[in-house]
Amino acid sequence: MNNKVGYVSIIGLPNVGKSTLLNAILKQKISIVTPKPQTTRKKILGILSESDYQIIFLDTPGIVKPAYLLHEKMLEEVNESIKDADVIVLIFDASSEGRIKESEENEIIKELIKQKKKPIILALNKVDSITQEQAQQLVNHYESLKQFKAVVPIAASLNFNIDRLIQEIVEILPEGEKYYPDDIISEASERFFVSEIIREKIFELYEDEIPYSTEVIIADFKERTSGKDFISAEIIVERDSQKPIIIGKEGKAIKKLGEAARKAIEEFLQKEVYLELRVKVKEKWRSNEKMLKYFGYGVKK
Repeated sequence: MNNKVGYVSIIGLPNVGKSTLLNAILKQKISIVTPKPQTTRKKILGILSESDYQIIFLDTPGIVKPAYLLHEKMLEEVNESIKDADVIVLIFDASSEGRIKESEENEIIKELIKQKKKPIILALNKVDSITQEQAQQLVNHYESLKQFKAVVPIAASLNFNIDRLIQEIVEILPEGEKYYPDDIISEASERFFVSEIIREKIFELYEDEIPYSTEVIIADFKERTSGKDFISAEIIVERDSQKPIIIGKEGKAIKKLGEAARKAIEEFLQKEVYLELRVKVKEKWRSNEKMLKYFGYGVKK
């Protein structure tokens, strides 16, 4: 008997819980999560394998109106993900403070349906922040639109209704041979995950434009059979004035960043590491085509 196998694109506005959902599905953290919007910049692949199915999830950047070339590259990631997908999981924030105007929701749905003609499952996230009655009213409303294969209320941070969402996905996946061995949960490299962890800590520890103006490059990664692994990371900023903010007075800020990142990296790699951080300025990198390509944006995988 053939397995149910396919690609599923997780899409939505910034901060609706796309990365939290992927982590909940895989029961392992592979997508960074912070309270700030637009944390995810690149498409992240996560694989869920069971005896009778394999789902390849694509966690995408939040849909934003481009202000920089970087945002255009992020939207390209979303469109590529939709093009590759067998099923789309569209996430809306069901919480009262997270709800967007109905006209905006309709615009997103309309664009998806018009462009790609893929089956869409709507996941209403953060239903734990509203009453059961309110959640049911939302489900009824979206079901009445007749635009979705299923409407599933979830609370990704609490693992609520995740199994039902997976069942709905499996139901409409095509049959086929598995693409990956069952023990693989992502094809991204350790270097990628390490750079994402450092970026996550920058989002957690710095304010204003700093997290959005930074990129992290792993310049060196040496695995050692005896002793700690050596990791050298470059933190790229856009302006000279941002460099001292990253470093902080007497180097205190970058030391705090290094300690937080090192602990998280060690937890992820399950081994001790020596982490070296350097700050470099690449002026207006978010609007520089060559720099963005060097950083891996807009590069077809």
